[in-house]
Amino acid sequence: MKLKLSILLTVLIPLLSVGQQKQIQGQIITEFGKTYQVTNPDFDTDMKSELKVVFDVGRTFNDSTKVNPLINTAARFLNMHNHAGVPFENIKVALVIHGSAANDILNDKKYKSKYGINNPNKPLISSLAKNGVQIILCGQTAAHRSISKEDALPEIKFALSAMTALVQLQNKNYRLINF
Repeated sequence: MKLKLSILLTVLIPLLSVGQQKQIQGQIITEFGKTYQVTNPDFDTDMKSELKVVFDVGRTFNDSTKVNPLINTAARFLNMHNHAGVPFENIKVALVIHGSAANDILNDKKYKSKYGINNPNKPLISSLAKNGVQIILCGQTAAHRSISKEDALPEIKFALSAMTALVQLQNKNYRLINF
């Protein structure tokens, strides 16, 4: 009986603590992009190769008072890999924004006229850009939604289209992550 109880406790105790892990604050994007520590992963992270990624961000969420979690994923990617030991210079990130996510790159004046508050994505986008993340807006989405360069945050680059930006970045060996 003691042996069965011991085995049962050995299995259950680790399971009880799984949901209780603390998030780790990032060292690159300190205000955003919290991650979790993963000890002894079975799939090793390559610390020598470049990690070039482009996130396809084509939607926003219903709460205009919160940061778009898909944009926050870029901060998580940077922080997570830096924490794991990948050299910062080996991490290249781009965001291609289109569709309803275009509202998340508006400057405070335009965002406030639409939602009545300053853009909560502004500090995140600023921090991402300061750390080398390219943030590219689909020009077709911008035209369709009447978003001018003056309406967008200053860190935003306009492309002919999201499709164009995605293809060109992939031609430069960026790997597409689409949610």
